[in-house]
Amino acid sequence: MTNLKDVIIELREVYTEEDWSYNKILKAMEDNGDYVSKSTLSRLFGDSWEESSFDYERTIRPIAKVMLGIEQIEETDSMDIKAMKSILKYKSKRIEELEQQIEHLNLALANEKVKYHEKLDEERAIFNDRINFLKEQVAYKDKRMDMLLGWVDEKDSQNKEMLEKLLVCSKCPMGNDK
Repeated sequence: MTNLKDVIIELREVYTEEDWSYNKILKAMEDNGDYVSKSTLSRLFGDSWEESSFDYERTIRPIAKVMLGIEQIEETDSMDIKAMKSILKYKSKRIEELEQQIEHLNLALANEKVKYHEKLDEERAIFNDRINFLKEQVAYKDKRMDMLLGWVDEKDSQNKEMLEKLLVCSKCPMGNDK
């Protein structure tokens, strides 16, 4: 399997042998609908190219398309080269399809997450309403219990007062036992 470094070495050799210029590469890429900056070209074809890192899809492939004609099948190509270029075109197209599918799936996942969070928010609102209702009920019951305890205290106080009156009453049979 060819690694990226080997592809870059081939591009650098073609650049030198076929007398390519940055402007010629940029113009050919523009005609293909691709773009790589002039500074990227100068890093790729400069002396310290090995210190830089390059992305195949965004940098190397557009340059290789114009300099090597890797995606253009020509009549002068041998059968092996035509087959390899066809396979390369197929794989590139398949990669694009898969990237679109990934993007579609990511959007679907994002939509599902939104739906899930909306449902979660609805459930949270229902539970918060229930909790608030129960808090109101507890507060109402506490108020009623306080009211009832007030009445019980008042009755106890009235009963105590009446008992004391009964005990000191001179006309009362219980009060005369003294």
